[in-house]
Amino acid sequence: MSTTAHSGDIKDLVDDLYRREGRRIFATLVRLVGDFELAEEAMQEAFSAALESWQKDGVPKNPRAWLVSTGRFKAIDSIRRRIRFDKKVAVMAQELEASYESFEENIEGYDDETFNDDLLRLVFTCCHPALASDARVALTLREICGLTTEEIASAFLTSAGTIAQRIVSAKAKIRDTRIPYIVPSKDDLPERLDSVLAVIYLVFNEGYSASSGAEAVRVDLSSKAIHLGRMLNEILKDPEVSGLLALMLLHESRREARVDSAGDLILLEDQDRSLWKRELIEEGSALVEAVYAGGEIGVYSIQAAISAVHARAKTAADTEWGSIVALYDLLLRAQPSSVVALNRAVAISMRDGPESGLDLIEELLSSGELSEYHLSHAARADMLRRLGKREEAAAAYKEALTLARQEPERRFLERRLKEMSE
Repeated sequence: MSTTAHSGDIKDLVDDLYRREGRRIFATLVRLVGDFELAEEAMQEAFSAALESWQKDGVPKNPRAWLVSTGRFKAIDSIRRRIRFDKKVAVMAQELEASYESFEENIEGYDDETFNDDLLRLVFTCCHPALASDARVALTLREICGLTTEEIASAFLTSAGTIAQRIVSAKAKIRDTRIPYIVPSKDDLPERLDSVLAVIYLVFNEGYSASSGAEAVRVDLSSKAIHLGRMLNEILKDPEVSGLLALMLLHESRREARVDSAGDLILLEDQDRSLWKRELIEEGSALVEAVYAGGEIGVYSIQAAISAVHARAKTAADTEWGSIVALYDLLLRAQPSSVVALNRAVAISMRDGPESGLDLIEELLSSGELSEYHLSHAARADMLRRLGKREEAAAAYKEALTLARQEPERRFLERRLKEMSE
């Protein structure tokens, strides 16, 4: 133990450890006690115990190991209390107590690699493809990012009860179907990693451009996704993890320029580029270059490369639309989808003129795939506006407005519609 410290210093230290290491410690406790709720309860009790014990006895040489050891002891103590009411937990108590001595001998040897491995196991468990998509998102935000059910519900504009039910159901499925708390084997890793990355990107997108509600951005969600992406990139060296992190960083670099003081949207071409965060652009661009140098290119890496082209343009007029179209051609081959095709059509309209893009969008809309997607109608309206077809543009803006659910997007479409009538 180190020398004792003032209570204020101890509280600051414990708070800092909770912010930086809380979810890693939680992940290790999940592995040790085999139960989400018990691990969460034990971790909270361990941090509370640290406030009192470290003030009296000093800060231990390995605070994380002390917290894990204390948390594990608290879990055993909790199970002992529950044995009187539930005989089924007696076996769990016996197993934990039987391994206690060997655990105590090894706990001081716990290093970054051990904690990172445990966190990685927890990530893959929460994002298991056997779980429903909305359950994966809720469980990841709760158990990996540490958000409360109320915070998650607020972010996704639903009730805390709905989120709580999703989390409870996901945990029950993990328990009942015996989803393993492991890092997948090399053969299973690509499929499982896709599920993890999809969850992280979904969380980021909801933060960067909310699907509905009064605000265009939700910084708490986008920052959580980036934090999770950084941790995953640090632990698991994979080009698509780096590609996703790069994509999020490059998008995030433009966040402050996307809305004005009133919360209204500002189009990319009209943004004040001096507000773009150069450090995020440099970090994201370096990741893109490293991925492309390695030669293993995935869909997130291609999207990140598109964002990097936008980021290096000093003005909207400097944008290399030819490069962007070529990257969308590549993305469409790697990930055929109507949304990618729509984005490619917009890029072609910027390279070759609005009529070229309009033909492609009308072809997409005629297929019916994007008829309920407000951005497809908004893109068509913009091209009609640029061609001077005001009445047709107004009709397309009205169609987009009926489908838009985010208030800043609705206000933007209303302004455009008013412009067409003036």
